[in-house]
Amino acid sequence: MYHKPVLLKECISGLNIIPNGIYVDVTYGGGGHSNEIIKLLKDGRLIAFDQDTDAINNAIVDDRFLLVNNNFQFLKNFLRLHNASKVNGILADLGVSSHQFDIPERGFSTRFEAKLDMRMNQNQSLDASDIINTYSEEELQRILKEFGEIKNYRCFSKAIIESRSISSIVTTNDLIESTKQCYPQHKKNKFLAQLFQALRIEVNDELRTLKTMLEQAKESLVPGGRLVVISYHSLEDRLVKNFIKSGNFNGIVNKDFYGKPIVDFKPITRKPIMPNEDEIEINNRARSAKLRIAEKI
Repeated sequence: MYHKPVLLKECISGLNIIPNGIYVDVTYGGGGHSNEIIKLLKDGRLIAFDQDTDAINNAIVDDRFLLVNNNFQFLKNFLRLHNASKVNGILADLGVSSHQFDIPERGFSTRFEAKLDMRMNQNQSLDASDIINTYSEEELQRILKEFGEIKNYRCFSKAIIESRSISSIVTTNDLIESTKQCYPQHKKNKFLAQLFQALRIEVNDELRTLKTMLEQAKESLVPGGRLVVISYHSLEDRLVKNFIKSGNFNGIVNKDFYGKPIVDFKPITRKPIMPNEDEIEINNRARSAKLRIAEKI
């Protein structure tokens, strides 16, 4: 079951929908955001992306709607293919859906004993078990430090190497058991969340594909078109924030010959919009959400 979409009202408002516009939901999931978008369209179109085959079962039946079963890094190609090279708004609700977390065999959650998988696209070969059992100690250190922001990443990588030398680390519980000496028990949930985040980002190449999508979104939006992005951890949010500010990912604004800043977006939200306590109580997934909205210049 797909859960309630995060910051729904704020996202729809941020898109500033015109009835005959073309809109894109690059993270369709259960269609929560898309269903609200299409209600506001008359002669407009809505194109959605989701690489998870589960999403196909939730596709909206409407002539104005198209679901592309592929990764949003191919945004421009598919928009061109479907005669929608320029669009009025793009929405991205990043990260893993509640639906994916709640299916034990997908291996995203520390709550279930399951095979280490974590693939958003189940047709790809690389999964979390491959990474844990084949990456070198240096490679493990890199992803745990960069993607998990784990301070004692060396302890984790060493523990994983030692454990897999005895027997392969196949399940979520195998991984949890192999690294338990690296964190105090009262901080177990925090450390495991960081560990699983690092693996998930590496499996799905999430940060590179996010960068690719944002660059293509800039080219695909008409002037005045809106970019609406919900992120769930600091690595994603930093990329989105820097891109809106400067058109690149280091956040440094380039200037022209006369010293005038070269920018592609006007921020609609100076600070990210966060869910209120009521929404977090209803939908736990919303607790770390940050929404940023920008308008193409």
